[in-house]
Amino acid sequence: MFPIGDDNSDVFITPYVNYGLIAVNILVFLLLQQAGYNDQFTYAFSLVPKEIVTGHDIAGTELIRDMSGQIIGKITLEPTPFSVYITFLSSMFMHGGFMHIAGNMLFLWIFGDNIENRIGHVRYLVFYLVCGFLAAAGQIVMDTGSTIPMLGASGAISGVLGGYILLFPNNRVRALIFNFFTTVPAFVAVGLWIVLQVIESYLGSGEGGVAYAAHIGGFLGGLILIKIFAIGTGTGGGGRYLPPKY
Repeated sequence: MFPIGDDNSDVFITPYVNYGLIAVNILVFLLLQQAGYNDQFTYAFSLVPKEIVTGHDIAGTELIRDMSGQIIGKITLEPTPFSVYITFLSSMFMHGGFMHIAGNMLFLWIFGDNIENRIGHVRYLVFYLVCGFLAAAGQIVMDTGSTIPMLGASGAISGVLGGYILLFPNNRVRALIFNFFTTVPAFVAVGLWIVLQVIESYLGSGEGGVAYAAHIGGFLGGLILIKIFAIGTGTGGGGRYLPPKY
């Protein structure tokens, strides 16, 4: 499922936070990661599950093994100049390549503004970051001893999708589904996306470099938290959502 747009007729505030999140992701990728060519920065600030579980920074060459224990590769981790727990935040704004960041930012551009419009700027920022944290935690729980770095905004954006499907289940989403363009309700478009994540995770396709557990963890976090973050919001004239004032 590849979305290309949604119904924004009820969005009446400028989503400054959503724009800011997109800008920060792009700037980190281009300036700090140098479009993916700065391995030293990338491997210093990505999140490594084993570092989080033990609280100790790991630097140097680590062997990567498959489920049977066979060595399938190696990776060189760089020392993290601050506490390893800062990588919960830094890894949310880093990406592995142009297609990775392009896909993530497209999803955030389409779905994030509706959530920000509903719950307000400050709540949306907190909601996004908490979902990203929960997504990373979900992946860590799946493999606490992994030394494979994690990075990307996918987990936090999955939380946005979880909130979106709960608040706007019938919003019309324009999407490329399989090989045809169509317009479907959000619960169909987003529902198909999360079903595919579960299937891929069950089949073990995460070995291809996608942290499906983080996607699922972020999505569940968004589902659970969005109603809490939406407390105090309501509808005004014409059914338009009124965000809390800050």
